Amino acid sequence: MTHPVPEVEVDETLVRTLLRAQHPDLADLPLAPAGTGWDNVLWRLGDDLALRFPVRSVSAPLVAHEQKWLPVLAPRLPVATPVPLRVGMPGDAYPWAWSVVPWFHADPAWSVPVTDRTAWAGDLAEVFVALHRPAPADAPVNPFRGVPLSPDTTTLRERLDRVALPEADRVLERRAELAAAPAWDGPALWLHGDPHPANLLVRDGRLHALIDFGDVTSGDPASDLATAWLTFDTDGRRAFRERVDAACGWDDATWRRAHAWALHLAVVLLQHPVDHPHLAQVGRRALAEALVD
Repeated sequence: MTHPVPEVEVDETLVRTLLRAQHPDLADLPLAPAGTGWDNVLWRLGDDLALRFPVRSVSAPLVAHEQKWLPVLAPRLPVATPVPLRVGMPGDAYPWAWSVVPWFHADPAWSVPVTDRTAWAGDLAEVFVALHRPAPADAPVNPFRGVPLSPDTTTLRERLDRVALPEADRVLERRAELAAAPAWDGPALWLHGDPHPANLLVRDGRLHALIDFGDVTSGDPASDLATAWLTFDTDGRRAFRERVDAACGWDDATWRRAHAWALHLAVVLLQHPVDHPHLAQVGRRALAEALVD
């Protein structure tokens, strides 16, 4: 899969210009590129700050969602989150809102051996126990998370064909079986939307932060709970589920839908291009976990 082409080049000159115009007290801090994702580019600012810029028009609303809703959600969560410390406005050849956020001194979970993640499986469970509460009617809408998985697997089959996955038929059969579980009939709950191991940060053997709330939405918690397969091995998954179930009491149908989502998201992660090999690695390992169960 080809990485989406940025619609705006956010280089150091543009960043400095925006800072001088809007946040001049920050404009002379050391600045270094910290990576470009599917939707945003990140610049590190000084020792403890980062700048988050959308690079495509379709991703601009995601930053707006973070700016509006993270200050509401963060106080209820037991880990750090990138609550915007300041808001940047369009200007100087840059067309969208942007954010000044904390820089977390921690490691992404994908870089941690999977056997070491069990130690903080309960930490992540507590995040979802706190987050998965009824959301207001004006919560952001996301057509790709918190919704029923479509029975139409044409797109999934195309993705499987592109990566020439030998287990393609098995993936499709298992996904169909799991996705046939009874639908969510509870209230729309707050969801992170994308809690895979690149958005989980670990420090000193514990979960330190949950980042990238651009996909924040509401609906069925199953799509968030799919991280049980994306992030953990059998032992970690058991610890995660036991803690979640003790607090929330989700039924077997919820976990079957979560399992179906794990298969779906694993294939999506496998599609990431060569400049994001860690995400493809997460997808490969998650697929193996989801097919074993």
